Amino acid sequence: MILEILRMSLDSLTANKLRSFLSMLGIIIGVGAVIAIVSVGSGAQSQVTSQISQLGSNIINIGPGISRGRSGRISFSATDVFTMELAEQLMRNCPSLKNIIPSVQASGLLIASNTNYQTSIIGVTPSYQEIYEYYPAVGQFVTTDHEENASNVIVLGAGLAEELFPGENPLGAKVKLFIRNRNLLFTVIGVMEEKGTGAMGNLENQAFIPASVILKKINNRKYVNGYTAQALSSETAKTAVGEIEYFLTRYLTDTNKFRITSQEQILETINQVTGTLSLMLGGIAGISLLVGGIGIMNIMLVSVTERTREIGIRKALGAKRKHILSQFLIESLAMSGFGGLIGIGLGWVGAVGVAKIGGWPLVVTHTSVVVAFSFSLLVGLFFGIYPARKAARLDPVIALSYE
Repeated sequence: MILEILRMSLDSLTANKLRSFLSMLGIIIGVGAVIAIVSVGSGAQSQVTSQISQLGSNIINIGPGISRGRSGRISFSATDVFTMELAEQLMRNCPSLKNIIPSVQASGLLIASNTNYQTSIIGVTPSYQEIYEYYPAVGQFVTTDHEENASNVIVLGAGLAEELFPGENPLGAKVKLFIRNRNLLFTVIGVMEEKGTGAMGNLENQAFIPASVILKKINNRKYVNGYTAQALSSETAKTAVGEIEYFLTRYLTDTNKFRITSQEQILETINQVTGTLSLMLGGIAGISLLVGGIGIMNIMLVSVTERTREIGIRKALGAKRKHILSQFLIESLAMSGFGGLIGIGLGWVGAVGVAKIGGWPLVVTHTSVVVAFSFSLLVGLFFGIYPARKAARLDPVIALSYE
């Protein structure tokens, strides 16, 4: 009996192919939109998470805090908070820390022969390459002797080296740094490996010099902008944050003078934001499923009216209410089910296209597919109940006399 009802339902749908397709269109668009939007959100989240994770989940950023002034929220000046000596004290008093480096940089014009390039100059210590897992491809990085003696040595990013010395070996070459109306002469001691663009920006077009050179010869001050610290492991990152917070609170006597953020906290925040956005956009796309359900109910009511005599004949031959009810419910479910399947394919194609344009990985989760398809079936069931009940309640005598 079930197979017979299913066959009759499919025959009814295929008898009016265009009308059935137009009725399914809302379901197709809704399911496709939900899958595509959730996929885009998941792909973007995966890309951002991957870039941040490359820095390591045991990275901790320490920067100036924020205080509320008369005109609103203002940042404390970092020039009277963080020093190189304070970094050394943090290393001694925080056993969960593995490395700590200052955050100090400037912007200047590098000149080599007839070529010049405006770039960021990063002040580093030897631990920089270990924290960011970024090492020289040729030559060497800034050493402890370079840092202690404030030596005029420079390490070039791969892209910057190609700009200043196209097709040449820059090791041992001299470059001039024009910064703050002064010229400083540096010796190239290394070229970094190709890293590309990531969460730290385009590292290949930056230059690296000892942090002491920026502090003593460029800024002429002992304060830095903050620190980047590395915990012993991902498991000890939270412990390290607590140790740093405890020490700085005692040392600076004001918790508003510093702010501590870990990579783990950043990842959690990003996941929460992208998850909320994906849920919200998926919900908006899901509204079209309800619109599609209204279309299905409308066409089912039309179908009941058109097939009134058929219903009367079936009842006269012994069909019960449950048989008529089942037939129209199955038609409604079949319409929404087929629409859901087409929508899954459409959503997958859309997700592939957007992922290629956006340059992020394709992420089509099983959960989004199952939820979207299940919701389309529920919509078909819900909006098919009223027309099915109306058909089942028809009086066979009235139905047979219907013109």
